[in-house]
Amino acid sequence: MKLMCFAAMLVASAAGVLAAGQVSAGEMRTDEAKRFIAGKLYSFRCFDGTAGTGRIQHDGSVIGIVRFGGAGNLRYVNLPAGTLRVKGENWCASLKGSSFEPCFNLEKIDEYSFRGSLTGLGFASCNFTRRARSDFIRTSAALRAASTATAEKAATANSE
Repeated sequence: MKLMCFAAMLVASAAGVLAAGQVSAGEMRTDEAKRFIAGKLYSFRCFDGTAGTGRIQHDGSVIGIVRFGGAGNLRYVNLPAGTLRVKGENWCASLKGSSFEPCFNLEKIDEYSFRGSLTGLGFASCNFTRRARSDFIRTSAALRAASTATAEKAATANSE
């Protein structure tokens, strides 16, 4: 169930990334969104605290890491080709095992920030920011360095 909720919210945030081609703020159209989506890296934070980083591929697949509800361990997520797709005038998610296809409202906040919400449930949203790959690499390296420093500090304290 958590994975399905995550998938819906990830898709909501990812769908927002799709819309970055438009210059002015406001609601996004599917054709503008489609030009921007493929291969872009973004970070997201959702209404329930869920947060992560991910990339949407040309085939509608999504790959990334997520921390559900803002607590617990990071989890790797790989959603298959066709997960994101256009249905009528909306971006929707096709989720295996789900009896419905959630669709999303997309709102551009500024040049790099977007909001994606479940259609009919405006509170169920994710805010996301487009990232450069180098940002992701620096962040990952900093986390590894901090983890290593903490481990070394603990080892030193234990040996004293």
